[in-house]
Amino acid sequence: MEIPAPVQCQICEGELTVKRVACHRCGCALEGNFALPLLARLTRDEQKFIEIFVSLSGNLKNVASTLGVSYPTVRNRLDNIIASLDALAEADRVKREELIDSVERGEITPSVAARLLEEA
Repeated sequence: MEIPAPVQCQICEGELTVKRVACHRCGCALEGNFALPLLARLTRDEQKFIEIFVSLSGNLKNVASTLGVSYPTVRNRLDNIIASLDALAEADRVKREELIDSVERGEITPSVAARLLEEA
């Protein structure tokens, strides 16, 4: 299974992260380096499919009808999205394990690992 590429910068192709989140009501803001949630790392087409899928209560026949494609096509798209989400989650898990291993080998400090885990 191929791991989906991270959301990339259109200029340098680096991985995009969220640097600041703010409340428009009170102005409170958090700044840091936050990873995008799994669903936000899907392609725009995959996200749109998920929106339609959820709005139709997961009824694949209705999704097929709405998209004007066959039931097997919808099933394949859903299976591909599930595989992408699984791969993204696995990549996150591996990254966490690698950080923990780095601490155990003394390559980085626990505080550095904690900061990196917060960013992951």
